[in-house]
Order: sequence, then structure tokens, then C-alpha cells
Amino acid sequence: MNLRESIKHFDERNVRAANRQVAPCHRTCGEALVTLLEEYGVQYVFGIPGVHTVELYRGLASSPIRHVTPRHEQGAGFMADGYARVTGKPGVCFIITGPGMTNIATAMAQAYADSIPMLVISSVNARRDLGSGDGRLHELPSQREVFNGLAAFSHTLLDAAELPQVLARAFAVFESARPRPVHIEIPLDVIVAPANVIKAAPVVRPARPTAHPAALASAAELLAEARRPLILAGGGAARAAVELREIAERLQAPVALTTNAKGLLPCGQPLLIGSTQSLPQTRAMIREADVVLAVGTELGETDYDVVFDGGFAIAGQLIRIDIDAQQLMRNVHPDVAIVGDSREALSALSTRLHERPVRPPSSDWGAARVTAVRDAIMASCDAAMRSQKRLIDTIVGALPDVIIAGDSTSPVYAGNFLYDAPTPRSWFNSSTGYGTLGYGLPAAIGAKLAACGRPVVCLIGDGGLQFTLPELASAVEARVPVIVLLWNNFGYGEIRKYMAERDISPVGVDIYTPDFAALARAFGCEAASVDGPQALDLELRRAVSREVPTVIEVREADWFARVPS
Repeated sequence: MNLRESIKHFDERNVRAANRQVAPCHRTCGEALVTLLEEYGVQYVFGIPGVHTVELYRGLASSPIRHVTPRHEQGAGFMADGYARVTGKPGVCFIITGPGMTNIATAMAQAYADSIPMLVISSVNARRDLGSGDGRLHELPSQREVFNGLAAFSHTLLDAAELPQVLARAFAVFESARPRPVHIEIPLDVIVAPANVIKAAPVVRPARPTAHPAALASAAELLAEARRPLILAGGGAARAAVELREIAERLQAPVALTTNAKGLLPCGQPLLIGSTQSLPQTRAMIREADVVLAVGTELGETDYDVVFDGGFAIAGQLIRIDIDAQQLMRNVHPDVAIVGDSREALSALSTRLHERPVRPPSSDWGAARVTAVRDAIMASCDAAMRSQKRLIDTIVGALPDVIIAGDSTSPVYAGNFLYDAPTPRSWFNSSTGYGTLGYGLPAAIGAKLAACGRPVVCLIGDGGLQFTLPELASAVEARVPVIVLLWNNFGYGEIRKYMAERDISPVGVDIYTPDFAALARAFGCEAASVDGPQALDLELRRAVSREVPTVIEVREADWFARVPS
């Protein structure tokens, strides 16, 4: 036996041993898993097959579920994340034991921080080998414990018969609780165990929790008497756009949205403040509010204090609505706490407000005050932010129905402040929550799979793109024609500025930048470079009609020279 044969024998030893335990005519646990996922409406699985997961693919080959192969497990997680943000349904990943799981950890952490549903199904060493420390292939001392902190729960499936129940628990989290990743690991011998012990059962979807009547009554009383009511809405209210707008208009309450809530009020709505809770003008308005209604929002740092000065404060009475009871008590303590689904709670609250007289707001409040705040914010923006807003306006002008999946890059930061999305789930990025790099491209691939009839733009910097550049090959292979808008400042430009502001000599930020156009074409993509709005508009309109991805490079210096403000 030569070296290569010896390695292959070593890699497959556990799998072959487990296979001997199952008669060929039996459906395995791995095959049953695929069938159950079909019953839950899963359309895509993201993963890279490996020796320890091939038995999960036995049922996938004949399934209507489409498999998408990323070039790195982190890409699988980000693709699942992008799919979930557009659909509200969990993205599903098949991940190999050990290194596959540690590779996907960053994507799970980003999804956990932003409350995104993701189902990560992995293999793990056979039951008899768990925790043995024998140095088995891909062995971790306890894989489940490593990932328990990145998931709503992490479960080791020790008996194939438990599979329907564990999946039911996972989908209960996704649909009826605060959505976050769930990790289910299946030992190698359980994956191939006979599935005749698995009893078929109808899919039961538990109802979302409803708000308590007494808490709703207290909230309605406070809001009805408010002279300066104000609403703060987060991604947890993504399903409640109609109800949120109805209450805002009933109370004439200004509304500030987090990044993940953009689109809950459409651009141009007179009561929409935007997503500027970290800026002085909006903070002053929030402090003047006598009653604040916060819906589906953590009131966390990356949406309310991205300048890191501790200056965000609520001076009035606070009503909080959240599906997570613990979150109601974090960051800012409420006067009224309502545990429940945002849409149901806002609908019930709206009914109560229509059943009683509502005090008119102060004469200097409402839409007129919002206009003044927005004008003051635009006047305070520097030339770079206004120029980058022009970039985003150009994207939306060329592609009105666009979904923009962003990375951590300066045009995205500008858009988080200044862009108002027309609909929910059409603007999201990794600069909030966990704040990773490399998210934008694979997330855009997942978003395009979720909304194949809409244009999807990945807005990403040159530094971030180099984290996940090989996923261009995944997009070409999967026939996903995303548009990659590359903002190239030849390095980690934002960190360079951050160091300079603190009188730190820049180190490690001026990185080598490759020829992205040549690389894009090598991967099978189209590529172009633009330096101004007119050229960008033209290339976007060309790109949207193609069947392959397009990389459009915008060099920061050229854009600023052509579009100074």
C-alpha cells in the first residue's frame, strides 16, 4: 500500500466500519435527514462534501434540494446567512467534523449577533470515540461545547430516532423564538444507522408568543398621552412593516430604524428619521421624546453608538417589545416590557390605540421635526460621505429593485447612515453585530439564490474581498449572476484612518492589492472599471442582463475626484 492509499484508508476507516452495520436496503439516518428537511421546505444546502459527511449526501443526490458548494466553509455560512436575511427562513449547511466547523465559526457568530436563522448540520466522530483523545481524524475534545456559545443550542444526536424531535426544536427556534443558529452534530455511526426507527410525523409549527394584555394596556396608555412619542425599530420587527407604519402615523411619531430594519418605513415617508441614532442630531431628538417605543431592537452599540462615545440615551419613558424576554432587560431598562412577536404585539397595540382618544403631538414634533433633523444631518456630512451616498444612489437608480449585501467598508458605513431602503430585507451587511470582513460576496450569493428575479449587488472593499475572493468560482459554478461592486482604496483604508486619528503610525494596513479585473475574468466572471456615476450606471445595466457574475471596480481616489460631494 502506497502513502496515498494509506491516507485514504485512514480517512475512511470509521465510515467503512459504520457502513458494515447497515444492510444496503435500509434507508439511513442521513437519507432520512434530507427527507425531513424537504418537509420543512428547505430549498438549498450549502456545504463542502468530505469523508465524514458523504453519507449525508446519499439522500441529497435524488432530492429536489439544491446543493451549492462554496470554496470555504465560512463561505457556506455567509451564503446561508444572506439567504436567510432575504427570505426570513433558515439557511442550511452541511459541514464536516473539526476543521469544517471551526471554519464556519465566524459565520455562525455573525448570524448569532444579528439574530439570523441558520441550521448547521455537521458530522462528528463515532459515539464510541467521542472525547477519547485518541487523535482521530478531525477530532476536537468536545465539538459541541465549542459551538454551544455560537448557537441557540448545539445538540449531539446519539440516537437516530431523536432526529425528528431535534429538527422540530430547531425550527421552533427559527419560527417562534429569537432566531439564531442551531448546530446539530451527528456521529459517523449514527449517520448510517437504519432509519426505520424514525417515525414520520407531520411538521408542527408552534405559534409565536403573544403579548400580555396588561402590558399592552400600559403601553397604549403611555403612547396615547405622549406629546413627543418616538419609535426605535430593529431587525426583530422585519415582519411588521404594515403595523409599524400604522402606529407611527396614528401617533405622528418619528421613526429611527437600525441597519437590519431599513425599509420598514419606505424612503420618503415623512416620519422616517433614518438610521442615524449615533449622530448628535438624532440623539438630541431621542432625548426629547417623552415616550419611546422600541420594537425588536437590542438597543446595542453597533446601531446606537458606532462612534463609541457612550452618548446615546433615552430620557423619556421606554416601552420595549421583543420576542426575547432577557433582551428586554439589557442595555436600557424599560418602563413597560412586552414579550411577544413584534407583528402580533404591534397589531394588538394599534387596535387599542384606535379604541381610545390619542393626544395630539406637540406642534414642533412629527414630520416637520424629522425634516429639520434630516437636513441638519446632511449639512453636517463631509464630502466623502456625500460622495459615497452618490455611489449608492447610482446603484438604486440603475437597479430600483436591488438587494445590496455589504461588507465592512466605507461606502457601506455611509449607507448605514444615509441610505433609506425601499423595502425590508433589501439592505444588510456585516458592519453591525459581529462586524466581520469577507461577508459581502458569499452573502450576496445566498441572497441571489433567495431572490433570483431581483438584482443583487455585493458592496465590498478590496481588503474584505480578498477574504472570500474564491467564492467568485462558487457563483460561476452555481450560475448566480451577482454584481460585485468593489470599492478599492488599496488596503484597509478605514483602519488606516483610525490609526492616523490616534497618532499611530500605520502598520499592516497598506497591503498588496492584486489585479481584480484579471482575477475576476480568470474565475469566469465579467469585469469592468468605472470612475463616475455615468459609467457606473451603464455597467450596472449591462451586468444585470448577464448570466455570470460581474465585478465592477471603483477606485476610491478616482471616484472622489469625479464626484467630490
